[in-house]
Amino acid sequence: FDAIGRVIAAQVFGEARRADFTPCQPQDAAKADAACARAALAPLGRYLFRRPMTTSEEAFYVRIASDAAAPTGSFYKGLELALAAMLVSPKFLYVIETGQADPAHPGAIVLDSQSRASRLSFMLWNSAPNENLLRAAESGKLMNDAALASTAQAMVASPRFEQGVRAFFADMLLFEKFDELAKDPLIFPYFNQDVAQALPEQLLRTITGHLLTRNGDYRELFTTRQTYMTRALGALYHVPVTKSRGWEPYEFAEGQDRSGLLGQAGFLALYSHSGRSSPTLRGRAIREVLMCQEVPNPPGNVNFTAVQDTANKAMPTARVRLDAHSTDPVCAGCHKITDPIGLSLERFDGIGAFRASENDAPIDNAGGMDGATFTGGDGLGKTLAESADTTMCVASRALEYATGRPAENADTVEALLGRFESGGYRIRQLFLDVATMPEAYAVPAYAAPAPAVALGK
Repeated sequence: FDAIGRVIAAQVFGEARRADFTPCQPQDAAKADAACARAALAPLGRYLFRRPMTTSEEAFYVRIASDAAAPTGSFYKGLELALAAMLVSPKFLYVIETGQADPAHPGAIVLDSQSRASRLSFMLWNSAPNENLLRAAESGKLMNDAALASTAQAMVASPRFEQGVRAFFADMLLFEKFDELAKDPLIFPYFNQDVAQALPEQLLRTITGHLLTRNGDYRELFTTRQTYMTRALGALYHVPVTKSRGWEPYEFAEGQDRSGLLGQAGFLALYSHSGRSSPTLRGRAIREVLMCQEVPNPPGNVNFTAVQDTANKAMPTARVRLDAHSTDPVCAGCHKITDPIGLSLERFDGIGAFRASENDAPIDNAGGMDGATFTGGDGLGKTLAESADTTMCVASRALEYATGRPAENADTVEALLGRFESGGYRIRQLFLDVATMPEAYAVPAYAAPAPAVALGK
């Protein structure tokens, strides 16, 4: 962070850009000038800390600038070092929220106006508050329910809301796993760096295209065949792509079994092993990530030999191998809730490419979940679209994303889910509802720990 801060500060106060950030001229460019330093640093601190700096904070950073100007022989070098110090401050790196007494509920605490501005901006735009939001916060406007609702409405209507939606789904779908994604190049020759970089972007373009551009129903995210394609991905999917560079819209044909997010190579590759697919990992991801259902971890002494032996002609397909594995009563309980889901996606290999057989044996892609039976990714997508757990999950995740803590109040989640349903399961409405609900700004009651009791000698 220190190295990044120094690089940024050097650009801000370098010769090419310093005039954009310094509203005054120092009396001597080789010496300290406290008044001019304060005029340059105070506006930057307001943006970085998402609030005006206190008098003591201003004095601290002006002192850094002044102390550095003499030994470096440069007023601007002093500003640079002061800004670098701001960029490693916990007040910049962390979201530090403050509260105030709730006038409507004596004894309760709610977030103050400036903390609300940060919460709104990071939730809806994945960015720090802009000038308009900072001014609204400083005026106390965001403490008024009607004014807060009007501000949130404008923010979800803004083009910047797409960045917020992207960040939310990247968080919900655990995109950090893409940083560790690796595939055996001998087994999967179509997997390369261009494909690896395109996989998460394809998912995000599919999500934003459906939910924002077409204002689609969230449930249809599991059944839509509309997506976007690059030349590199076209080779993996075995589909024609006209553009040699960049993205173009694409719609999978009916019968290709590529329904929604689960038919995309990004999801299929992310929840597979480096050299093979994994019905268990895919089924578990659907349960945990998309339905918010916890699946226990396997015991430490499980023998995976039969499942991993993909070259065994006696057990040619994953279904046969998993059947043999799940005869162990220790394993059967968890596999029963994951494998029937993941087996419906077995016609897609470890990078999400289509295959009709494994080890020359035809693949049976029948699946099941919670009493429902279906075939393939299309059947799974329809089942998820009809499941109340998927809409409940995204609603609770949105509330958790906004507040930074688990959504433990079932009544709050139920009320939010009801509004989500009445709004046609539109993502803009969901985030607007979260942004305007009082519970999103309530500070949980804190129970002080009991005083320590001295034990006898």
